[in-house]
Amino acid sequence: MPDPRLDQTRDLIALLGSWKLGTAEISALLQLPAGVRPRQLGRVPLSDHPETARRADYLLRIEAALRTSFPRSPEMRRHWVRRASRQFARRAPLQVMLEDGEPGLIAVLSHLDCTFAWDLTGSRSDYQRLGDGD
Repeated sequence: MPDPRLDQTRDLIALLGSWKLGTAEISALLQLPAGVRPRQLGRVPLSDHPETARRADYLLRIEAALRTSFPRSPEMRRHWVRRASRQFARRAPLQVMLEDGEPGLIAVLSHLDCTFAWDLTGSRSDYQRLGDGD
């Protein structure tokens, strides 16, 4: 029977591989324990630790937003992640994610996905049409 956590782990490792990240960068982005070996990545599910799960979710959502921006070009998605941006004080989004940790992941996702940024402000996204619920 398929394991959804293992499938998500494989998707995530494939994504990070498409960004041409090394093991050290992958470990830093996901906050993996020091004992995780490169050959283990993708063979066993990621830890179910809440921070690791949040980071994995942010990364998958970043890729989904990049797929919306660059639907036909995986190369442009990889390029965008590595290219310095004024939005991030002339740092590449990847650099922001690596250096700033979880807040960096949130900053990059907020830049790419306005609904995520909107939800961070505490605004409601479950609007009722006028006249409903009166």
